[in-house]
Amino acid sequence: MIGIEFEVQLGKRVDAAVARGVPKTCINNRGVRWGRIDVAEAATELLSKADLRDLRLRYGDVLVCEGGEIGRSSVWRDELPEAYYLNTLHRLRTKGRYQPDLIAAFFERWAATGELQALVGKSSLAHLTKENLLRVPLPMPSPEEQKRIAEALRAADELVQSLERLIAKKRDLKQGMMQELLTGRTRLPGFEADWRDVLLGDHVTYLKTVPLPREQLDQVSPLRYLHYGDIHTRTSVRLDAAAEPMPRAAGRLAVNAGRLAAGDVVFADASEDPAGVGKSVEVANVPPEGVVPGLHTIAARFDKQVLADGFKAYLQFIPAFRQSLLRLAAGTKVLATTRAYVSSIRLRLPDPAEQRAIAGVLFDIAGEIAALERRLESARAVKMGMMQELLTGRTRLPVEASA
Repeated sequence: MIGIEFEVQLGKRVDAAVARGVPKTCINNRGVRWGRIDVAEAATELLSKADLRDLRLRYGDVLVCEGGEIGRSSVWRDELPEAYYLNTLHRLRTKGRYQPDLIAAFFERWAATGELQALVGKSSLAHLTKENLLRVPLPMPSPEEQKRIAEALRAADELVQSLERLIAKKRDLKQGMMQELLTGRTRLPGFEADWRDVLLGDHVTYLKTVPLPREQLDQVSPLRYLHYGDIHTRTSVRLDAAAEPMPRAAGRLAVNAGRLAAGDVVFADASEDPAGVGKSVEVANVPPEGVVPGLHTIAARFDKQVLADGFKAYLQFIPAFRQSLLRLAAGTKVLATTRAYVSSIRLRLPDPAEQRAIAGVLFDIAGEIAALERRLESARAVKMGMMQELLTGRTRLPVEASA
């Protein structure tokens, strides 16, 4: 059991109103991720002499979330020279017979399979109490096999984390490139012509939408249907409606709706979050059966001589475009985008040739990110498969026989 192999201690809640002591860096629940500690989430709290003695982290301590996503855990590897931990975290300190990495791997597997839920009890707010934690049974491979399993899973985890870091860097790079290229602060080689002011309303027509609730959609009708909720949840700014899975609508329900064409931009017209204002997709391809713009959408068809195909997907990231929509939507409970708002926006835009070049650069980096995300998904699947095999004893790793 965990109580036999580990010293278990729950962190302390620090009340800022009455706390006295020395300011110290403290790891909290938010900073504990599967397989890593995010020190950027750490807080500074006043700790007493007793706290400094009892709550200081040592290399190899395992931090386990007591609430929230119960059991989420990671091993402390001296990410900071000195750190402590707060309430809602259990600290497990091995007594020397059990690998910290191995217990963290078991927690991840138990969380994925739902086994940890049996330890929570019937309270409405899930908590992994110290009492229940101490009683958790632990499989007990030999010390050498523990080491081999932990090393194998650690290698798989490091691959996952390296891909996560690379994706984060690529996303930051893409964000920076959009800020530069979409504002004209940085120009691509070969383009020097002045950008011109464009009033969007002079170059757009709008298609009629059809507001159907989810209950009226299906998966078998030929006609594709673009719902505003599916725009908000997308990561790609381009929609290949001929290839991607989409909700369907019976043709009789959308007789009067406009049919989308390649190059059309469809905006979600409502958002509860400022980040979602102006969220849109550009249609890249349509099937013969057709696609209609749906509930809470604005379907815009811009003049291709003014806004080039591919570039329209990035209108939503032009600072002047977003700022205009946010200003117009201010003061409403649900932040709304309207046709009139879109038409009223004036932007400085390059000529279509430069727009296509900008869109090509941004599309390429988006493709690189998508490829890395597929690799990450595969690496995570491999890791989970390894856990399934190694943590159940279904597959055994060879170990050197003791002398």
